[in-house]
Amino acid sequence: MPRTAESPAAPRVSPPDLPPHLTAARPARGADLIAARLELEGTTDLSYATLEQCTVDADADAVDLTGATILDVEITDARIASLRLRGASVRRLRLAGGRIGSLDLSDTRIGELEIRGLRIDYLTLGGAKGTDIEIVDCTIRALDMPQAELTRVRFSGTSSEEVDPRGLRATDVDLRGLDANGYLDANSLRGTTLSYFQVQQLAPLFAAGLGIQVKD
Repeated sequence: MPRTAESPAAPRVSPPDLPPHLTAARPARGADLIAARLELEGTTDLSYATLEQCTVDADADAVDLTGATILDVEITDARIASLRLRGASVRRLRLAGGRIGSLDLSDTRIGELEIRGLRIDYLTLGGAKGTDIEIVDCTIRALDMPQAELTRVRFSGTSSEEVDPRGLRATDVDLRGLDANGYLDANSLRGTTLSYFQVQQLAPLFAAGLGIQVKD
């Protein structure tokens, strides 16, 4: 798709649509939870569950949402060693505040995801298909996006030690607000937007990818 003067297009992210009253509920594998308030601890299995219009508080070792359906959900100030959403279907999910050791979004189908004010040791979007993603004021030690297909994604005030974009298919992915110490493959940044300063930093990597030897 040709770029226009308005590129990159901003993500279209809206807050989760939550009801005024929520009912406390117990988590369970395959559960069907609507308008529920969940408090998670220890190890929690919510794989293949449906969470619709729910809030989640968590101080947990592991939360498994593999294959789950997530619609209008907010997770606030969570402390989770491992949050697994592999193969899940996500629509309007907000993660705000707290710390997550490993956030696994591999092979996830995403429509409207907001991650704000979160510390993450390892975030993977490997193989994910995501549209409308906003990541704001986060510290991400390692960010992996191999073979991901991402559209309308924006980083703001976010830092990362290492980014792996190998095989990334990007449309309107704005990396100007991502302060990354290094990228594993600059050739996989096609379709993204970078600042002039970022391009200067990546120039040696771009040159190496083109087979150019740079010497003074």
